[in-house]
Amino acid sequence: MGSRKVTDWQGKNVTVAGLGVSGIPAAKVLHGLGAKVTVVNDGDDARARAQAAELEALGITVRLGDGATLPEGTELIVTTPGWKPDKPLFAAAHAAGVPVWGDVELAWRLRGPDAAPWLAVTGTNGKTTTVQMLACILEAAGLRTAAVGNIGVSLLDAVLGEERYDVLAVELSSYQLHWAPSLRAHSAVVLNLAPDHLDWHGSMEAYARDKGRIYEGNRVACVYNVADKATEDLVREADVEEGCRAIGFTLGTPGPSQLGVVDGILVDRAFVENRQKNAQELAEVSDVNPPAPHNIANALAAAALARAYGVPARAVRDGLRAFTPDAHRIAHVADVDGVAYVDDSKATNTHATEASLAAYESIVWIAGGLAKGATFDELVARSAKRLRGAVLIGADRALIRDALARHAPEVPVVDLDRTDTGAMLQAVQEARRLARPGDTVLLAPACASMDMFANYNQRGDAFAEAVRELGA
Repeated sequence: MGSRKVTDWQGKNVTVAGLGVSGIPAAKVLHGLGAKVTVVNDGDDARARAQAAELEALGITVRLGDGATLPEGTELIVTTPGWKPDKPLFAAAHAAGVPVWGDVELAWRLRGPDAAPWLAVTGTNGKTTTVQMLACILEAAGLRTAAVGNIGVSLLDAVLGEERYDVLAVELSSYQLHWAPSLRAHSAVVLNLAPDHLDWHGSMEAYARDKGRIYEGNRVACVYNVADKATEDLVREADVEEGCRAIGFTLGTPGPSQLGVVDGILVDRAFVENRQKNAQELAEVSDVNPPAPHNIANALAAAALARAYGVPARAVRDGLRAFTPDAHRIAHVADVDGVAYVDDSKATNTHATEASLAAYESIVWIAGGLAKGATFDELVARSAKRLRGAVLIGADRALIRDALARHAPEVPVVDLDRTDTGAMLQAVQEARRLARPGDTVLLAPACASMDMFANYNQRGDAFAEAVRELGA
């Protein structure tokens, strides 16, 4: 089912699965192209009914409370990313030979013939920061760009809007990649791979396979993490265009075809003349905000994609200097009595938390929340030597407490058995009691927030508020 000619869509029966953030725009776009659109949705609550009314006013059919049955005559399903692949609707589609696309696939197919190329980013952690850094670097080179995809501007808006872009910095989740079979990026990176969303994908192998789809058909560069062999394996397995190169990034000294760090300088030995002997200085480590190890890795990955697109070295430096990280990502809140208080509420899994803990020497760690099936032994064992103390909050804190007892028995632990709004203030007060001048009190929960807070933003805000009360 092609889409280059708008007439291709005229009268096509398309089912949109889910009303979510991407479902509603997809339904409107398809309707505007002349397709006969039916939206199906599992839920039937007040919000869904309001959304349905808005779509029905345009002439779009909406079926609430039944997301399992394939509407008669369906020729294509466009799904929102959150719908699991094992849904009965998709089994029915498969049996009927009906293709299933995600919103990313739809956007890819709707691009015009002279559309902006995509520089694509995925990974378990660091995607948003890397894409934002990349957009800053591209802008510093004078290019018209936007950070799109899983953040900010929707891909459909970017592809179909009035704005003309030279190149797009695209964040893609494993869910989105699963449903994007024909996506072919200019260049792409898998930043890292750690167990996450396994309930959705079914296994680590399936999760990695979906992440690896980002490399399929790359034209210029497949960028991988030298410290994470799984990402290099995905590059090896990818079917790419002739002449596409594997480019590594490392926090160590780079070899040929790599970007890395030498004496506090970010250097490029991939996109230079005679890379066996030469290296190009790109920026200083101090140009990266904040200069924590995993954030330097993000900066190198962003630089590699920008360099693959032909951006000059100076734009890498200027772009990194212009970048400011989103809230709740290793954000320094305040210093109180010689102790630094840092909010990394976005560290909602063990992989992100390990990176966060690695950024500081002596830490009072505030952790806990909803574990989502995670285990904490490896995290605690690797980070034990950095811990001055730990304060545990949230529903699954016992899992972290037990891991601390096994792998860091000498670390003092405060276990807070409360989930009310005052719990974070008490956690910060207990952390202050354990901390010594020169320490860092770090909120890096390794867990989701929904047991106590609406989201990780609210959790981080509560931490920052509690720290400000200490300072007062």
